[in-house]
Amino acid sequence: MDADSVFDSLSSSVRRDILTFLSTHGDSSAGEIADAISDVGRTAVSTHLRILRSSGLVSERRAGRQRFYSLDREGSAMIAVGYFQALMNSALEQAEGETLAATSVSAPPAARARRAG
Repeated sequence: MDADSVFDSLSSSVRRDILTFLSTHGDSSAGEIADAISDVGRTAVSTHLRILRSSGLVSERRAGRQRFYSLDREGSAMIAVGYFQALMNSALEQAEGETLAATSVSAPPAARARRAG
């Protein structure tokens, strides 16, 4: 799995709704998910679940004839989390640098000298 397939999977609002449902309800059947997602029918939910499974965001467990779906906490979702975490860390570092630079420039000369010493 790669980051592109993860982000492609997240591009659909229905798939995001399915992921939100699974995050709050845990192991659920396709029927339970379809009942909760009123925008589309059961066939469409099954199609979306297949896409989420193939991208590694959702895992499937079979129990007899039924299939249960849950978030795959160790799958490709970690790629997306890592990507966003790196973005946010970079943005925070840049913001901290800008804050320090602004503080250095705007501080009176005596304060700058105390900080430097």
